[in-house]
Amino acid sequence: MKAIAAQHGKVLITNTERPSLPAGHVRIRTEYSAISPGTEMSIIKMASDQKVVIGYSAVGIIVEIGEQVTGLQVGQRVACYGAPYVRHAEELAVPSNLTAVVPDHVSPEEAAFAGLGAIAIHALRVADLRFGESAVVVGLGILGQIIAQISSAAANQVFGYDLNKERVLSMKQQIDHVYDSQEELENQIAAITSGYGADSVILCASGSGEELINSSLKWIRNKGKIVIVGDLTMNFSRGLMFGKEAQVLISRAGGPGRYDTGYELENKDYPIGFVRWTEGRNVAEYIRLLAEKRISMKSLISRIIPFESAQEAYDQYGPSSTIMGTVFKYGK
Repeated sequence: MKAIAAQHGKVLITNTERPSLPAGHVRIRTEYSAISPGTEMSIIKMASDQKVVIGYSAVGIIVEIGEQVTGLQVGQRVACYGAPYVRHAEELAVPSNLTAVVPDHVSPEEAAFAGLGAIAIHALRVADLRFGESAVVVGLGILGQIIAQISSAAANQVFGYDLNKERVLSMKQQIDHVYDSQEELENQIAAITSGYGADSVILCASGSGEELINSSLKWIRNKGKIVIVGDLTMNFSRGLMFGKEAQVLISRAGGPGRYDTGYELENKDYPIGFVRWTEGRNVAEYIRLLAEKRISMKSLISRIIPFESAQEAYDQYGPSSTIMGTVFKYGK
């Protein structure tokens, strides 16, 4: 079968072995897979001699059920998340823990972003925002925009901030308070929170984090939280943190279960009484939000590209790119 791989800093279509089907897994014929720009562009840039198959978020039709799988059937459409099981590839073998059934009325193109949806949801769980609390989302790429939408759907007061004016205009279709000026953002945070500051700042940016984290420590209220989602260096002022007894936290992928071979490879779920939200349950929650029309990816999908045109798709990402969401389509 064919898959998208990175090698020598380039993208190519490669032939790879059809995945085996261990107990607890389902075989999926991929319909669409979504690019995660931050993660995948980093992998491409670092790729050397060894081919690395990329991608981690997709949707497709179950064509085979492995032993010990319950609650799923051949012919169902499912969203799925998590490398190395989910990739930009024609066929996938995925632990059932990492899948969620997609209702017929939900667009499969939107469902393909289930991995990013789970990451967004977990970031908000780390922030531990309650009804009516406020969040500043910094970095309005596709992940930041999903976070802002979900937070708004949960009745939080959401502020968006990005220096890219086109991203700000895109986000204004979903929430009211979006800015490309730090001064304007700070003025609005003060006005809308009665001077107390935001409950949380969620950082979806990358690069040097010192200035951004220090600014965030000024935007939050006393004992507020900063959640780092992007690839930021973490140098910041102890004095600013101490002054507010703030928490600086990091959000790891899609939630509990990620990188645990027991949960993923061996498909051993965590009891819901002990772990309410796993990465798999976060995937299902993203699909529920789409199904109930509480969020929408339609305005964020910039293009749907044939799987075979992968190199063209990645070439269009760059520092000044206006591309938001990219979906690969498989088959005719």
